Amino acid sequence: MSFQAYLDTIEEKTALTPRQLIALAHERGLDTPPVQARLIIEWLKTDYGLGRGHAMAMVHVIKNGPKISDKHIGTEGTHRDESDELWLDGKNSRSA
Repeated sequence: MSFQAYLDTIEEKTALTPRQLIALAHERGLDTPPVQARLIIEWLKTDYGLGRGHAMAMVHVIKNGPKISDKHIGTEGTHRDESDELWLDGKNSRSA
């Protein structure tokens, strides 16, 4: 599954875009550097029922923003992403 597909699934499970979840994390103070991933994972599990894999995808964008490694860009595998910049504003607003 691509990184973007993880974010799309998170949106389906929570009814919130990744950007909205980032804003909620900010309101809770979960986006500051000393915050451990564990606290974000616990919040996402408790409030939204997200498992560890999906929660870790959100940990990445909360702590690092939408930029990802270009390791899987242009590959043929299941982890292939179209870009090294993740779309955070909802899958329905992304151009095809």
